[in-house]
Order: sequence, then structure tokens, then C-alpha cells
Amino acid sequence: MFDIFWRGVAIGIGGTVFMDVWAIILARFFGQNPPNWAPVGRWFWHLGRGKVFHDNIAKAESHPNELAIGWISHYAVGILYGLILAVLWGPAWLVSPTFLPAFIVGIVTVGAGWFLLQPGLGIGWAASKTPNPNKVRALNLVAHTVFALGMYVTALIIR
Repeated sequence: MFDIFWRGVAIGIGGTVFMDVWAIILARFFGQNPPNWAPVGRWFWHLGRGKVFHDNIAKAESHPNELAIGWISHYAVGILYGLILAVLWGPAWLVSPTFLPAFIVGIVTVGAGWFLLQPGLGIGWAASKTPNPNKVRALNLVAHTVFALGMYVTALIIR
């Protein structure tokens, strides 16, 4: 079980790194704004105080370390998803990884963003309150596919 745990941690980190590199590519070559993890950090801080949903996270009380909290939370959630993948598909998958299980986990995790994080930040269910929700949704699906690819590649490397 200890082996599954550490592999799951590595897989989650690998997937998150892939997602972050993808965000850098989008920003540098396609003019997409890079992710700002400070609002996510503020949300996680408020989540710890019992407040899940906000009308506008920017109007919520700030925390001096919210950017750091956001980055740590980003990687902690990625690790959690890597652990879920490793535990659900188990030792056989870890020895011989295939893309489909990673893709399933990657796409299912979009739901956490659409139905928990985004409404929690005050941008609506599945970014419905943003100026271009379909663009946000498409970018979410692509980013989580890249995350899945990163988990799969990491699993291949550490097998």
C-alpha cells in the first residue's frame, strides 16, 4: 500500500506539472491569461472557516499568504487525484499503465472545478457567470486532458 501511495503522489505531481506547463504555453504563445492561484488560495482559506460559496471571491476577506495557499492547494488537489487514480486502478495498472484510466480521472475532475470551485469563487456553475463560459469550459476540458496525459506519462516513467 505504501508503494501505491508514493506512486499516486508522484503521478498527481506529474499531472499537475504538465497542466502548469500547458498554462505557460497558452500564455506565452496564445495570449491566454495565466492562472492566478491567489483567489483559489483565498477560497481554500475561507473553506477552512466553513464558507464554501461566495458571490465574488475578490470581495471576500483576503489572506496575506493566499497566493502560496493557492499554489499549495493546486498541487495538493493534483496529488489527491493521482492517489485516487493509483488506488482505483491498483498495482496492475501501475505496472502497465494505459491512458484511459488517467483520462477518465482527468475528465471526471473537471466536475470539481465546475460544480465546487467555480461557484465557490462566485463565477457560477461551470463558469456560467463569466463573459465567455463556453471558452472557459473548453479550456477546462483541455487542461484536464493535459493533466491526464501528465499522470499517464508519469506513471509510465515510474513503473
